[in-house]
Amino acid sequence: MDKNTLRECLFEEVEIIQDIISRMANNQFYVKGWAITLIVASLLLEGNLYHYFVAFIPWLIFWIYDSYFLRLEKLYRMHYTWLINNRLESDEFLLDVDRSRLEDKLKERLGERFRHEIPCTAQVMFSKTVLPFYLFLLSMILTMILVEYLAVGKPI
Repeated sequence: MDKNTLRECLFEEVEIIQDIISRMANNQFYVKGWAITLIVASLLLEGNLYHYFVAFIPWLIFWIYDSYFLRLEKLYRMHYTWLINNRLESDEFLLDVDRSRLEDKLKERLGERFRHEIPCTAQVMFSKTVLPFYLFLLSMILTMILVEYLAVGKPI
């Protein structure tokens, strides 16, 4: 391909990748909103002391889900950087935004460095951007359990 065609492809690809990144950021926002909503709703249910433990289910599921979206966002940001730096010299994975193929190609290209560039979902779960939010929700759940335990006055 000639440089002009690659330049046009670069503009299209960059726009596509930017849309994907913004969609991932929106997904993270919605996941956090749903996590708060479902956890608070489960804490407001009336019943015995054990009903508070239901709040741990959405807490864990949404923590994993939020971390997954953040990891995908990082993956596409890395792809965006690669496009900006290399598209005019190469037509490699042209207009290819498939997550699994992209991940495989970045692993081939970056080798051992890939693990440090894009951490696994479990590592993202304990990152400084995700962990404080879910620790706050956990403390809210544990506080409600403790308050209810002290109000009832009998062991759980």
